[in-house]
Amino acid sequence: MQLGFSACGNVTATVLELSSHFDTCDFCSASFSADDYYIRRSRCIYSSPDFSDMVYIDSFYLNKFLFTQFNSTLRKFVGFSEIGMRVAEGWNNSPFLLTERTGVNVCTFLFKSEDTPDLVKVVKPKVKLSSVTQAGGRHPAVLMCSAYEFYPPHIKVSWLRDGKPVTSEVTSTMEMADGDWYYQIHSELEYTPKSGEKVSCMVEHASFNKPMIYDWDPSLLEYERNKVAIGATGLVLGIIITATGLIYFKKKSTGRILVPQQ
Repeated sequence: MQLGFSACGNVTATVLELSSHFDTCDFCSASFSADDYYIRRSRCIYSSPDFSDMVYIDSFYLNKFLFTQFNSTLRKFVGFSEIGMRVAEGWNNSPFLLTERTGVNVCTFLFKSEDTPDLVKVVKPKVKLSSVTQAGGRHPAVLMCSAYEFYPPHIKVSWLRDGKPVTSEVTSTMEMADGDWYYQIHSELEYTPKSGEKVSCMVEHASFNKPMIYDWDPSLLEYERNKVAIGATGLVLGIIITATGLIYFKKKSTGRILVPQQ
């Protein structure tokens, strides 16, 4: 994908910026002259995981105002000002139009390529449901739904009780960067458990074909309690055995008669 302009005057600086937001990948280049500021923004936009609905949009700005744009859906340039319409007419009758029409294929190739860095790909979140203890809460139970190592950062985490959305007693943190291009998010639900009720966490992300629902299994809580009980029992037994050994060693030591050697 070519970045820049065919003619931008005296170029004094060039900026290349790559960013991704949910289902968009942007490539930007900027050029400066003594009197004007030009910027070109090429965008790859999609919503389907197989990139079948990929759209390529190439926008050209002059002093912050959009004057010409190519859209792969329209397959031509469109002007948004008097100058922009003249430029669009010229580019629509030039080899540049054929180059722009291949942009959507370049976008698809970029996202499918194994050599493409992960920061321009979608990475599925790893989701975990757990029970947490919260001091001073109004409800006896608190569940946490955590999503880790996902990209891009935009994600939605919500709660369901018997399939119905929960809007109250929900606390969520914003997406947090891990420092390695991936993100994490945590959402808590305070609730009063009901017999036979199903509590679920629903996660919506660009890496999923549809919202993913994760059901809370109360037996996991019992399993965790058993592990804590077993660990505590082992710790107590260890302390008892150690104390018994020390007492026995002390008694044996005090019962010895030391005979001086000549």
